[in-house]
Amino acid sequence: MSTSEEDYTVGSGKIFADLGLADPEELETKAALIHEIASVARARHLAQSEAAHILGTTQRTVSDLFAGRMGGFSIERLLRFLNALDQDVRILVAPKPDSREDATVEVAGTVTTLSARRAGRRSDARGDRALEA
Repeated sequence: MSTSEEDYTVGSGKIFADLGLADPEELETKAALIHEIASVARARHLAQSEAAHILGTTQRTVSDLFAGRMGGFSIERLLRFLNALDQDVRILVAPKPDSREDATVEVAGTVTTLSARRAGRRSDARGDRALEA
């Protein structure tokens, strides 16, 4: 079976907008924050129950979070989760460049692990990424 141009649609890079979901910018931001939370937990080799204890929530909630279920998680709550994981959160407001039509929200993260003593585990994972919403 051959594939023609009619078999697919090229996306805009904004998945939630392409799907026609309400508040796509908020969903993109939440997805990026959840990705950062999961990356920190993964870098520390935390079990869901350990992550839940640190975040002050239940294992079920962490399971939902790591599965990408965004309902019930406000941006503010996700920021508090990052703080509970000893992550600084910086919000920078700047004028958009004239070259771009729309203003954006960007979540940029650098996950580095704590020392083995502080994290309570041996870990050497490291990753950098920037996600635009």
